[in-house]
Amino acid sequence: MGILDTLDQNEKKLLKKRFFRKNEILYHEGDICTSISIVVIGDIDITSYSFKGKDIVYNSLSSGDMFGNNLLFSSNPKYRGDVVTKSAGQIYVIEQPTLLYFLKNNNAFLLEYLKVCSDFGKSLNSKIKLLSFNRAEERLKYLFVINDGVIRFKYITTLADTLNLSREATSRLISKLIKEGKIKRTMNVLTLV
Repeated sequence: MGILDTLDQNEKKLLKKRFFRKNEILYHEGDICTSISIVVIGDIDITSYSFKGKDIVYNSLSSGDMFGNNLLFSSNPKYRGDVVTKSAGQIYVIEQPTLLYFLKNNNAFLLEYLKVCSDFGKSLNSKIKLLSFNRAEERLKYLFVINDGVIRFKYITTLADTLNLSREATSRLISKLIKEGKIKRTMNVLTLV
């Protein structure tokens, strides 16, 4: 069940629809967050830039994902990166007063909202732990552990970004582990042997 499935028809009328084009910036880094948004259709990245000008993707979102929820009630509710659309699509925007109404009056919504927030915190903790490993092989092994021995990725570049490694280093590491018989690769899926 997604969070939108917990709303009845009258509650859904309180949602604000927002349509977007590809490569549109929905929110700029430093903007004040006054709402949460739920992706209905499309893909969105939350990005920033390093001091050397390298594009850093903090989070990639698709249908059913939510953003703004970790900022809205914080003491400093500013976006930490640009919210950039990767395709055309639609989001539902829930302003803070409407969100508070849902949280107070719809128990199913409250539980789903808390689940989403908890899952985000858990994911963030996993990312921090992954990045705490100094060696690339340790990072990949930890990624196997948190994914029950199977790693699925769209592109090798995506996997490299997750591991905070270069594409080349990631490819070399995968080739090495395949030769050693520790992992197996089938298309864009890695499995422990």
